[in-house]
Amino acid sequence: MTYKKANILIVDDDFDMLELLQRQLQDQNFHAYKASSVLEAINILKYSRIDLLVTDLQMPQVDGRELIKYASDHYPALPTLVITGFPSIDGALEAMRSGAIDYLIKPFTKEELKNAVVKALPQNLQETPQQSAANNSISYAGIIGNSDPMQKLIDLIERVKDNKATVLIQGESGTGKELIARAIHYKGRFAAQPFIAVNCGGIPEELLEAELFGYTKGAFTGALENRQGFFQAADKGTIFLDEIGNAPMKVQTRLLRVLQEKEIQRIGEQEAKKIDIRIIAATNSDLFKMVQNGKFREDLYYRLNVVNISTPPLRSHKSDIPFLANNFLRKYGSEYGKRAKLSEKALELLQNYDWPGNVRELENIIQRALILSDDDISIAQLPDHFKYNINTSDAAFKSLAEIEKEYILKVLAYTDQNKTQAAEILKIDRKTLRNKLN
Repeated sequence: MTYKKANILIVDDDFDMLELLQRQLQDQNFHAYKASSVLEAINILKYSRIDLLVTDLQMPQVDGRELIKYASDHYPALPTLVITGFPSIDGALEAMRSGAIDYLIKPFTKEELKNAVVKALPQNLQETPQQSAANNSISYAGIIGNSDPMQKLIDLIERVKDNKATVLIQGESGTGKELIARAIHYKGRFAAQPFIAVNCGGIPEELLEAELFGYTKGAFTGALENRQGFFQAADKGTIFLDEIGNAPMKVQTRLLRVLQEKEIQRIGEQEAKKIDIRIIAATNSDLFKMVQNGKFREDLYYRLNVVNISTPPLRSHKSDIPFLANNFLRKYGSEYGKRAKLSEKALELLQNYDWPGNVRELENIIQRALILSDDDISIAQLPDHFKYNINTSDAAFKSLAEIEKEYILKVLAYTDQNKTQAAEILKIDRKTLRNKLN
């Protein structure tokens, strides 16, 4: 049986278990929300369409049994799967009485998890050919492309746009992380509310805290008046924290409180104020590695990483290059009063390139070519490394040893593995050839 990409909420106070479960569910084509506490889970349930609740029982403060009861009372059609490392007959019976439909004991295999999830999912999630063929548009909120990676990205945006779950967008520079954040906001039901974008790497460390949280008059030298911060400005809407990996530890600590308590406190002010806000963070850094190196708070990382969106590099969806290039031709053609198209050879060179700078680099190339052209764009308007098919990515170059090996194997294949004949073609003696093969 084939299922739509069901939304599954997993709840566990063990962050490592949350990461493992999310990976395993994503490998099986499910979409996973994560919550490390019952209160966080309830907040996600309120604002998200969840198809299956998967929860641990033993958790601090409020345990999983209370969550099962809450879900049973407020979302009676929502199936619940219990996972626990402390199995008991009484616990199983109590969970079933509270509304759970199955019981999975840690440790369990990936296959056992899959079987339990498929068994628990409602039958009405069975996918139809019409549903699987849907959503193949070329443009979505400024996101251009209809390749498989882009369709998966758009599917994720569709799933998170109408709720306020925290989103972490990760990807290489130039892959459109802010464009995705804006799509989440403006395609959803909070589009009429504020969208505030903050570049954490573009504001000096000593000013970032004041800009984010605001301050009161006299809170520090130069604070001549009360001022609200970006968080207050984004109340009821979305705040986008770009380059979150550059946020200093002091800001990280305050941000953790915002995520946990849904409140902010201005610098110099004693009273905290509640806010209703969605946080979208983005980075081209490896936050998990930064956590391991002590450069980013582990608890903040897991709070931010409720929904993870990875932006695909352009080299992974080159079939979208013609659509992107034409979009940029229209954009800059209108600006410069020009109408131009790409020659077949120019387009071929663009599609053979690996794009280390991603979509931003493609946009710059098209803009430059349009400025230099008097008519349609040919290879003459492309940079030299396109004309001579030189790839600027280190991965595209081979060592002399690799080239030599490939050539020797090609000659051997040509001579049907006749080493004497191959040695003659290579202008080396048979012993040298044998040593190279060894």
